[in-house]
Amino acid sequence: MENFTKAQLRRNSKYLELLSQDFPTITSAVSEVVDLRAILNLPKATEHFLTDIHGENEAFNHVMQNGSGAIRRKVMAELGNTVALADLEELVPLIYYPKEKLELIKKEKTGKYLDNWYYLTIYRLVKVCRASASKYTRSKVRKTLPKDFAYIMEELLQEDEHRFNKRDYYNAIIESLVEYGRADHFIIEISEVIKKLTTDHLHIIGDIFDRGPGPQLVMENLMHHHSLDLQWGNHDILWMGAAAGNPACVACVVRIALRYANLDCLENGYGINLLPLATLANHMYKHGDDCKGFAPKLTEDSNIDEAEKRLITRMHKAISIIQFKVEDMIIARHPEYHMENRQLLRALDLEKGTVVVDGIEYKLNTTTFPTIDPKHPTKLTAEEQNVLDKLIYSFKNSEKLQRHIRFMYAKGSMYLVYNDNLLFHASIPMNDDGSFLTWHYKGHDYSGRELMDKFDQLSREAYFTAQKENPPRHDILWFFWCHPDSPLFGKDKMATFERYFIDDKKSHKESYMPYYKMIADSEELADKILKEFDIDPEVGHLINGHVPVKAKNGESPIRAGGKQLVIDGGFARAYQKTTGIAGYTLTFNSYGMTLISHMPFESVDKAITKGVDIQSTKQVIESNVERKTVGDTDIGKRLKRKIHDLEMLITAYRKGFIKEKTLD
Repeated sequence: MENFTKAQLRRNSKYLELLSQDFPTITSAVSEVVDLRAILNLPKATEHFLTDIHGENEAFNHVMQNGSGAIRRKVMAELGNTVALADLEELVPLIYYPKEKLELIKKEKTGKYLDNWYYLTIYRLVKVCRASASKYTRSKVRKTLPKDFAYIMEELLQEDEHRFNKRDYYNAIIESLVEYGRADHFIIEISEVIKKLTTDHLHIIGDIFDRGPGPQLVMENLMHHHSLDLQWGNHDILWMGAAAGNPACVACVVRIALRYANLDCLENGYGINLLPLATLANHMYKHGDDCKGFAPKLTEDSNIDEAEKRLITRMHKAISIIQFKVEDMIIARHPEYHMENRQLLRALDLEKGTVVVDGIEYKLNTTTFPTIDPKHPTKLTAEEQNVLDKLIYSFKNSEKLQRHIRFMYAKGSMYLVYNDNLLFHASIPMNDDGSFLTWHYKGHDYSGRELMDKFDQLSREAYFTAQKENPPRHDILWFFWCHPDSPLFGKDKMATFERYFIDDKKSHKESYMPYYKMIADSEELADKILKEFDIDPEVGHLINGHVPVKAKNGESPIRAGGKQLVIDGGFARAYQKTTGIAGYTLTFNSYGMTLISHMPFESVDKAITKGVDIQSTKQVIESNVERKTVGDTDIGKRLKRKIHDLEMLITAYRKGFIKEKTLD
């Protein structure tokens, strides 16, 4: 124990008095220190990293259920030498989807056959659960157990079924569960415990929203997770802006939903009223405009008829024009954004059928813009303003959306330093020479970590501060969506207008900002960034997503000499033709880091009925020479500080600086 001087004790006397309220005697303080020191020597728990989910709720949920293959590996390691492979292949999906699998099992087995199945299955699940719990304290495991079965599960997990004196006791517990009809409930609950213990903490590194059909379902899933953090992506910040009532963010969210025909997410998921937009679209774009380029991107299982497709196409064009108009307004009221080159409606020449982009004149693929007045191209018509007002009202008054966005703020941030890793969605703003970009704001210059912290602060103010200022604070959320200096975007422009209205693909090019141009081959730059965030470059990593890794073209997610891990491999089906896979996930446990690449998920039904799992490939990134313990983690650092404080309290008791509150 450290030697504390009288001066140290006096200096900390107020704090020690407060601490003594929780530990009123020497014995209570010593007992806590003994417990904490023991915890420091337990194996480090498993972290699970995912990014760029993009509304693919079924695939995301399955990866959550299988722990990126960790559940299957745990089952095989614990039971593989004693249980037939066919039985193991039945047990694995049971842990993933216990309710659904049990229904199937009960159709196949009845009477004594079902009872025998229950006995064996519970016995096997307890063994798997015991193995999963082995690196945690009893206290932590106890907190994970469901209220209904806490005592029973603790007894089964802590007792050895082969111990002679308690063999009958152990078996009687299982037999009673079956006899009294509680086997199903027990199996469901212990399966959830196994999943919680297999993955201790979850990191979501941005882009939950857009493209896929169920971001609202992903959010509900996350809100029930026992331990997680979020780093915002540019698609997340867009929805955060829409929830705050920013007109450009609202229009863009609706446009992307229409582009991918995800109306169910808006209408049924969040209660957004699209009828006024549909009325406007049918009125303005029904005759004489085929709305070229605005047909929705449909998947093979899309259930949309031609009439609905035509309506979505018109709505898509209508909201896009509204978006470009209100984006122009933001740029006009924020000259400090320096985005005048994106005010493209002002660069239209409808008589010639051209538009000037970055000084180059391009031919438009249409000149049909029924809501654009050539003399005032950025002015909303009365009908457009009415549609926009009603959409903003819907977004701001959607209870479920507001609840999800508040969760994003509570659990999320621009970046996170966690166990010597720097987590962020897209990039760190930098200059071409490798120096950190300086951003001037209200008389102050910000760069590096200080800039990221400032951006985080502004993001929170934009949502939680009353929106009465002019310009409104929530404009900054649109800035983070698409500005070249945004750490969530990282490109010189978002060429949405060009992709819709210019066939010449040279105008579509979006160039990456300096971070992306330099980081892939520069271990030196990775070290510089890690040091900026007070991370030891010898052990730290940059972990991000945002840019899909084209695995089919030989691109590697491991860059900068192993210091950077880009784990966006295409969770969104819209990207899978480009990437060749269906996403990367990353795990970090006491043995090291493992990157897992996944093939496309087929369906929950096939996983349950046929045991078809996601095909995954493991790649060990780093293997620890010595197994990491809790003492090597951020939690360990906090525990060591607590031990230090408790030892100071013990010394204060012994030297009479503080009186014990009760007798031992």
